[in-house]
Amino acid sequence: MDRKYKRTLYASYLGYVTQAIVNNLAPLLFVTFQREYEISVAQIGFLVTYNFAVQMLVDILAAKYVEKIGYKKAIIAAHLLSALGLVGLGVLPDMVGNPYFGLLAAITVYAVGGGLIEVLVSPIVQALPMDEKSTAMSLLHSFYCWGHVMVVLCSTAFFLLAGIAHWRVLTALWAVVPFLNVFLYAGAPIRVLVEEGEALPMRKLFTMKLFWLFFLLMICSGAAEQAMSQWASYFAESGLSVSKTVGDLMGPCMFAVLMGLSRTFYGVKGEKIPLKSFISLSSILCVGSYLLAVFAPHPLISLAGCALCGLSVGIMWPGVFSLAAEYCPQGGTAMFALFALAGDIGCSGGPSVVGSVSGAFDGSLKAGLLAAIVFPVILLLGVNLLHKHRSGEAASQAVS
Repeated sequence: MDRKYKRTLYASYLGYVTQAIVNNLAPLLFVTFQREYEISVAQIGFLVTYNFAVQMLVDILAAKYVEKIGYKKAIIAAHLLSALGLVGLGVLPDMVGNPYFGLLAAITVYAVGGGLIEVLVSPIVQALPMDEKSTAMSLLHSFYCWGHVMVVLCSTAFFLLAGIAHWRVLTALWAVVPFLNVFLYAGAPIRVLVEEGEALPMRKLFTMKLFWLFFLLMICSGAAEQAMSQWASYFAESGLSVSKTVGDLMGPCMFAVLMGLSRTFYGVKGEKIPLKSFISLSSILCVGSYLLAVFAPHPLISLAGCALCGLSVGIMWPGVFSLAAEYCPQGGTAMFALFALAGDIGCSGGPSVVGSVSGAFDGSLKAGLLAAIVFPVILLLGVNLLHKHRSGEAASQAVS
């Protein structure tokens, strides 16, 4: 790859680090929000749903307008909004009469930025002049995981050194990352994924059975990942009765480490591994990890199940993206935006299912996490349908 495009690639890596900050900083503060602002578990759960709901709205709008705005302007605006929202997370709750509305306002701002990042970064990298797109995509998405790890480790260190009472300072410090990435993207060359007029129109995508299958697989990918990721810290601290430091390090942090290792491994070795087989095996492992988290007789073993879930879900989101690009090469930005929408539906719906089922069983998070097994099961079945589709195509070509 030409050296001039390496800046684009590095900026995209930091783009996913920003996305990790936007999605995973607030869950580390859920118990603190509950304590300081006297908000309920249901309201806490809605913060997750609302974050991804705003991102879904952005996905819908981006599918129609982002190419008219231009990739570079949109990705720079995304990072500025992410930085402003993170600063607002520590400022707005104390500035408005109702702190909960302040939290929602800050989340609105950074969720718009996060939604744009999710829509844009994958097609920006997919459009770069390089070989082995699927492995490059997996490596790109690994930076979301390493960003998640960095959020947990650095935030935990901050809480230990400065105290949880100073969490507002921490949100401002994390805003520095997207702010600096504005300048990196500003000087980076950006190519379009499909030339104007060559991409399939949205109405054509909507008539394709394969599109809807991939849409469902993206929903399940996001749901399987975030159902565990968003609740792991709360599950460890409240459900397993371990300390916040131990819970965050052994739960969401190890989840992110193993998810990152899975994506990095496929990014380096993936050219030798069939992608659909890797996703299928990962789906089976995901079911097992949820069962371990729910039924393990000891809290540390349950936390191991939470962490193992990260290893299992690592390939799901980038893998389905890559398969979609392979099966629908003319999908263009609209397709990526719609699949980002599907993923965000899963990211919102997965934690919501866990919260709703938990509420129906007297607040038992184990019951909620058990219900989340449905997502990797559907993903496994869907990937097998892709196997049959490709086999059917081969048979048709042989007959003709």
